[in-house]
Amino acid sequence: MAGVDWALTVVFAVLALPCVLRLVRLDYVRLGQGVRNGDLAELLLVVAMVAMLSPVGGPIPAAGWQAVLVLTAGWFALAWWRGRQSGCAHHALSAAAMLYMVTAMPHEGMAHGPWLTMSTMDTRLAVPVLAVAAAAYFVFDAARTGVAMVRGPAAAVSGHTSRAACRVVMGAGMGYLLLAAAW
Repeated sequence: MAGVDWALTVVFAVLALPCVLRLVRLDYVRLGQGVRNGDLAELLLVVAMVAMLSPVGGPIPAAGWQAVLVLTAGWFALAWWRGRQSGCAHHALSAAAMLYMVTAMPHEGMAHGPWLTMSTMDTRLAVPVLAVAAAAYFVFDAARTGVAMVRGPAAAVSGHTSRAACRVVMGAGMGYLLLAAAW
């Protein structure tokens, strides 16, 4: 299992690169604030996934990630509710699902200390039906986005292919993690 944890850690760490490259390109005047916010959310969620999956843990305690994820989910839920930005519902759901994973991790005995490490979990998440429902959403979204990316003229929009590819990998990874932790 440690090999899978390390492999997923590397995959998610690699996903940080296109997020950072899109952010430093600074073409958000043309693309809009919503795209920038989405790219920032993707980077934050990728870093959180690396921290959760890394067998060595992360430098931020679980409570710190809970605070960040509550703020992220709230920000995007409010933006979605106001209807100002596209993709906000997905980012709100992603942050909420990650918040669920962090919060629903077993804390008996605190074998992992205050650090966020799913790789040392030997029991399932609390309320596994939520994990299965969220996994179904992420797997469906990853498949839908992947098909749209292959069929559509995604390369015409700056960074769109990169965003779609990241969404596919993140969705598949989230689905896998949620299902693995639910059993």
